[in-house]
Amino acid sequence: MAVHDDCKLRFLELKAKRTHRFIVYKIEEKQKQVIVEKVGEPILTYEDFAASLPAEECRYAIYDFDFVTAENCQKSKIFFIAWCPDVAKVRSKMIYASSKDRFKRELDGIQVELQATDPTEMDLDVLKSRVN
Repeated sequence: MAVHDDCKLRFLELKAKRTHRFIVYKIEEKQKQVIVEKVGEPILTYEDFAASLPAEECRYAIYDFDFVTAENCQKSKIFFIAWCPDVAKVRSKMIYASSKDRFKRELDGIQVELQATDPTEMDLDVLKSRVN
């Protein structure tokens, strides 16, 4: 599975310049490559991000999660989310699962990985629990 150059470019923008809050990636089966489907502005919320993932299709996503530590320090972590809802087509789930590790290696700087099959597995409480 090829990775479009735009995927890495957008990720670097998020990581270095914080010009995006999130990025949603899609596998184009016909072209056999991962492409950028949606980019979220820094002002968008986690709810906006969650709403941008299709309910019945798999996606990869990057989310820049801001949080405050117990010591009252402002921090952020870059999450890689493999979104594979139970209702997605089996073929799609297999393609996303088999391409995930290779795709992740292209994005240097991911701090936390999350696998989600329904929205409750990636809600804000889950993210908060994974940063500590």
